[in-house]
Amino acid sequence: MLAQADPELDHGPRTEKSATMRMCVVSREVRPVDELIRFVVSPGNEVVPDLKRKLPGRGMWITASRGVVAEAVRRNHFSKAFKRELRIPKTFPADIEALLVRSAMETLGIAAKAAQIVAGFGKVESALREGTAEVLIHASDGAADGIRKLDALARQNERNPGGKPPIPVVTALKSVELDLALTRSNVIHAALLAGPASKSFLSRSQMLVRYRLADDDKTAEKHGQNF
Repeated sequence: MLAQADPELDHGPRTEKSATMRMCVVSREVRPVDELIRFVVSPGNEVVPDLKRKLPGRGMWITASRGVVAEAVRRNHFSKAFKRELRIPKTFPADIEALLVRSAMETLGIAAKAAQIVAGFGKVESALREGTAEVLIHASDGAADGIRKLDALARQNERNPGGKPPIPVVTALKSVELDLALTRSNVIHAALLAGPASKSFLSRSQMLVRYRLADDDKTAEKHGQNF
């Protein structure tokens, strides 16, 4: 019985470092690790999402989709894979989404401390015109007019031969979440400047959007650079 479960679990985060593909235990499909979430069992016998893929112990992988995680809970995949009785709360899929939101917010807080982000329509507009903006961020509940104007400015580089690549546009967080991340009020627009935080924020935002919308397996194609 134990041998049958082995293919569903990895041997720890430090093994097979070159592996870029894993199998989702729900769909049985092999996917890039960036499209999956790794789960481990804590010493307290609780299932923990290993968002950074660094937690010790054997882990199982599930497609980064709220619907798929909910299916895993409903069909008791966690207990079957780990070969032990595990109690998963009904709020588990929503709890994971909250962790993904917090993870994205943390990268913005790091960027703010490193002076790698500007906020406010005027400052973002200047960063776009000066070509220093690496990522454009809008609150998901922001006014359409301001979003439209800044998006148009961000797209100007696409029309210039030899210009910079398109600037990614992120709309995954609400204004209140941007406020908390940047420790200021009424943040609707922001721009990440050059620095390591840009890549980290893009990766975490993409995971968040995929988790929310990837049930049809075409999130990346539908949303392109805007997520």
